Amino acid sequence: MERLTDHLIVISFDCLSSLDFPTLVELPHFQELLNHKAYCKNVKTIYPSVTYPCHATIVTGKLPNRHGVINNTLLQPGNPSPDWYWYRRYVKGTTLYDEAKKANLTTAALLWPVTAKANIDYNMPEIFANRPWQNQVTVSLLSGSPLYQLDMNRRFGNIRKGLSQPELDDFVLESTVQTIQSKKPNLLLVHFTDLDTQRHLYGFSSVQAHEALRRHDERLGRIIGALKQSGIYNNSTVIVLGDHSALDESKAIKLNVLLRKTGLIKVNKRGKVVDWKAYCKSCDGSAYLYVKNDNDHETKSILKKLLDELTKDDRNGIEKLLTNEELCPKGADPNAYLMVEAHQGYYFTEGLNGELIDTITAKDVKSKKYTVASHGYSPDKKNYTTVLIASGKGIRSNAIIPSMHLVDEGPTFARLLGLDLGDTDGRIIREMLI
Repeated sequence: MERLTDHLIVISFDCLSSLDFPTLVELPHFQELLNHKAYCKNVKTIYPSVTYPCHATIVTGKLPNRHGVINNTLLQPGNPSPDWYWYRRYVKGTTLYDEAKKANLTTAALLWPVTAKANIDYNMPEIFANRPWQNQVTVSLLSGSPLYQLDMNRRFGNIRKGLSQPELDDFVLESTVQTIQSKKPNLLLVHFTDLDTQRHLYGFSSVQAHEALRRHDERLGRIIGALKQSGIYNNSTVIVLGDHSALDESKAIKLNVLLRKTGLIKVNKRGKVVDWKAYCKSCDGSAYLYVKNDNDHETKSILKKLLDELTKDDRNGIEKLLTNEELCPKGADPNAYLMVEAHQGYYFTEGLNGELIDTITAKDVKSKKYTVASHGYSPDKKNYTTVLIASGKGIRSNAIIPSMHLVDEGPTFARLLGLDLGDTDGRIIREMLI
């Protein structure tokens, strides 16, 4: 299959929303991209709309129940800091970077989710030390390309301040620029989380979120500049995308508090979970309800009745209850017994103590107990779509795509590189390609 471009640069600005588009068109580097572009400002995301499933969908063209990454974090009941779906092994089937490697193309990924231990030439995976005895640098080195990461850390490690933003994205930016200049990869995947962080901490339309958008514009300018300085700009395609939007919230729902009171979760004297029959696994704006033993029909009956009753009163924050038969066609985890969707203004946590509903305070946010904006909601929520902007080689100029789905991105990116992702849930958006 003919390649339409020599270098595909995919830039994910986590939590970039369709509602940000009026701001983007006023920013100089986004403007430059939009002058020679195809774009869609109505990209429907997946369910649940959280970062790791979204990014796995982008590189596979499949819904979560097919690629296997059905949440950000693993089901580890009672663990206050569950492990994430960091590793490539969690993704079923092939990916964009796998197919690129098979075609002998040079690949690079910087903080792209679910790429730990992936077969990527220059890989700096998104993973963090989640055990007291672990060191962040060591965990990263062992999960990606050691020599490459050592070089980036030697050059730019002084910029980073742990996982705090905007310093982390500034480090990723400098590493991206250096990678473009020294490696000239055929496929580059880079993930920036500054905007997502600011929205979680300060709200969707906060001053801090707008400042993050401006920083992203500067980052985009630096990346475009690096492509030009490297002499590969005219043979490159630059893709800017978001994975999901976000909604402000002021109340946290803790269904595990009720499951504990009902005896479906058992804890010891220190409050640690020692056994469970049912568990609420948060996806922020939605949540899975798991039953430990699929043949435990008594627990299923208790759980269904409990949630049916809660859903009757809007003050409990539950907008909708989905059965397994209803959630599977949406692409969510087929192993979940039920799924609940939060009303706007609410989101789910896995807390075991206190009351069912907590009102979120500034102190809660400062202590990182809660956030004031989140995602994970149904893609059918109003004003909840994301965006895609494409510019450069192989892209049709001034092509406006009225609507598309996140699953369409992988097949379209594969076509640009002359690759095929096989049986996907999406389609190639040929309207944006030459």
